[in-house]
Amino acid sequence: MDAVLDNLDIFAEGFRRTVALSVLAAVAALLVGTALAAMRVSPVPPLRWFGTAYVQTVRNTPLTVMFFFVVFVLPQVGVVFSYFVFAVVALSIYHAALVCEAVRSGINGVDVGQAEAARALGLTFSQNLRLIVLPQAFRNVLQPLGSVLSALIRNTSIAAAFGVQELTGVVQRLTTANPDSVIAVLLGGMVGYLILTLALAGALALAERRAVTIR
Repeated sequence: MDAVLDNLDIFAEGFRRTVALSVLAAVAALLVGTALAAMRVSPVPPLRWFGTAYVQTVRNTPLTVMFFFVVFVLPQVGVVFSYFVFAVVALSIYHAALVCEAVRSGINGVDVGQAEAARALGLTFSQNLRLIVLPQAFRNVLQPLGSVLSALIRNTSIAAAFGVQELTGVVQRLTTANPDSVIAVLLGGMVGYLILTLALAGALALAERRAVTIR
C-alpha cells in the first residue's frame, strides 16, 4: 500500500477533480435535460421536434465519440476551452438526454386532471409546468435520476483519455510509475469512486424521505 499512502496528495487532487467534473456536469445536465423534457411535452411542434431530435441523436452516440467531437471538432470552429471544460461540456451534453427522458417519464406520470385543473384556473403552459407538474415529476423520478447521475460519476473516467487528470488519470499514472503495486493503486481508485456513489445514494435517500414527508 506504500504506492497509495505515499501518493495520497495526488489521489486527493484527482478525487477533487472528479468531484468537480461530476458536480458541474450534473448541474448542467439537470438544467438542460429539464428544459429538453419541457420541449418534448410542449404544445409547440418545433420545440417537440428539436427535443426529440436531440435525445435520439445523443442517446445513440457513444460517449467516447461525444468527447472526440467536443475536444477535437469544436476548436476547429473557434470554440477553445481547457480539457477540463471540454469534459464538462461532453458529459453535460450526453447525460442531458438521459435526464430528459427520466424527467419526461415523470411528467407523463402526473395525473392529467391536475394539469387540466391548472389550465382551468388560467395558468399558462409554462406556469403549469413549473408550479404544478415538474415538482411532482421530480419526486416521481428520483431513483431514475439517481441512476443517471451515478452513471455520470463513473463516466467521468473517460476524461482521463482526453488529458484531464481526474481520479482515473491519476490511477493510470501511478500504475505506470509503480508496476509492482498495480492492485493497491487500482483499489485506491475504486475506493474514491465508491465514496462518490455512496454519497450520492445517501443524498437520494434523504431526498426521497423528504419527498414522502411533503406528500
